[in-house]
Amino acid sequence: MPGAAKVVAAVAAAEATALLAAAGWYAYELLSGSPVLSFWGAVFTLALLLAFSAWLYAVAVFLYRGYRWTRAAALVAQLFVLTIGVPTVTSGLVLPGLAMLVPALTAIVLLFTSTVVRHASRTGSEPPAL
Repeated sequence: MPGAAKVVAAVAAAEATALLAAAGWYAYELLSGSPVLSFWGAVFTLALLLAFSAWLYAVAVFLYRGYRWTRAAALVAQLFVLTIGVPTVTSGLVLPGLAMLVPALTAIVLLFTSTVVRHASRTGSEPPAL
């Protein structure tokens, strides 16, 4: 397995872990009685955080295994991170913004390298024996 693919998988796993931590903090705040405008809206937001975290973990695992669909999924995830990271940097929160932008840009660049493209070429299960 090429190192570039390992880096992209690690970035996706790290982002999934960050989302899971955010979901845990969000759930704690929700259950501890923090005021919210809409309880069910907050529950929906929590479900989205958990679902996106699970999706990113799946992307990381299957990219590590070399499945083709993971390149597109990882690219979409990195573009989502860029849409949060750029306004974070421009609003004056430089370190948190760079903590989002640098891994995302690294992953985007590595996703288009020939070694990652070659590695992520598996389309599914093996062809049937008969």
